[in-house]
Parts: sequence; structure tokens; C-alpha cells
Amino acid sequence: MRIVIAGGHGQIGLKLERLLAERGDRPVGLIRRAEQQAALRDVGAEPVVLDLESAGPDEVAAVVSRADAVVFAAGAGAGSGAGRKDSVDRAAAVLLADAAEHVGVRRYVLLSSMGADAQAPDGADPVFGAYLRAKGAADDDIRARRSLDWTVLRPGALTDEPGTGLVRLADATGRGAIPRADVAAVLAALLAEPAPAVGRTLELVSGQDAISQALHGS
Repeated sequence: MRIVIAGGHGQIGLKLERLLAERGDRPVGLIRRAEQQAALRDVGAEPVVLDLESAGPDEVAAVVSRADAVVFAAGAGAGSGAGRKDSVDRAAAVLLADAAEHVGVRRYVLLSSMGADAQAPDGADPVFGAYLRAKGAADDDIRARRSLDWTVLRPGALTDEPGTGLVRLADATGRGAIPRADVAAVLAALLAEPAPAVGRTLELVSGQDAISQALHGS
């Protein structure tokens, strides 16, 4: 399968691309800067320089036109302000979905966040509140689309611990943490076996189930 991944240079994006390439898929990673291309090639992905904050709909549609699936795993990242939370975490996810719909790519996997909510309050950290609202608004937009076979994945707190391959994946898991490596492995599983997760919003934390077992039992 040819799979287009927004956020191709992020930690989860690179791990996902490596997993996909190793099993024989053709990952295409969208990146903002040309100097990021080597890192994607090193993991077996095809890099495409495309900034979703400035690209037009036709540009994005052209990139996803030959894809079997798309994954939005991008984010504004640490240190960015509330404006970029909206322009990346919400608007870019919506733009990618628009492009997928336009060219007839049905499978769309959105990497969101536990606690995402379009009505989330600012709380003690207004930027984090903006992040949760942006993610929540993107989730709501994708879930309203009937022409996409969508899945929204909401992991708990991300860590850099080695992946264990043992997770809890369910409509509601409760709070918890999850290594980025395991998030990437679950994304790969959702692409290989979409049926159990199409049209669902799933939370993900570390647990006791092998990923395949967790997917089919979710």
C-alpha cells in the first residue's frame, strides 16, 4: 500500500514509516523542509516537501491522489503558540481530509490526543487548552465525514521508553502513558487491518494486550 503520512519527520512519523517500509508498504512522508529528506530516506520512506500550513488544496490533492490511505500525525510541537495549534493541529488535518475526499482516498487515520475537546477550557495553561480545542475540532470534523473510512486515535501521555507491544486500546481506557514506538505500531496495525476500527474514536495507553489482540478486542 502507498500511505501518505503528514508529520513524516516527527518521532512517531519516522517510526511508523520504518515499520511500513519493513513490511513492504510504500510510506510517503510529508515534511516542511528539504533538509529533512535524508532522515525519511534512511527509514525507507519517500519524502515530499509540502507545508500544510501554506499549501493549497490542489497541491495536497496531487500528493495523495495515488495513496491507499492517509495518516495525519503532524503537530505544531512544543514551544508553538495557540495560533499554530489551530493552523496545524486543526486546519492542516482538515485540509488533508479535504484532499483525500477530493481524490477518492477513503482510509484516513487521525492521530489525536487523549482529552481532545473542541470546548476545552484554557485551564492553567492557555496554550495547552488551545491545543486540546484544536485537536478536538479536527476530530469532530473528521468524524462528521461519511465519505471517509476514518479512525481517530487518542493516545495518552507520550514517552520515549522502548516499545513493549503491549497496549490497552478501547473506546475509553482511562488516563495513562504510552511509548511513541507503540503508538507507531498501533497506527501500522490500523492501516493493515482497518475493519475493527473504522468509524471509531479509540484511546490508547500501555496495557497487557498484544496489539493485534487489542485491535480485535477493542
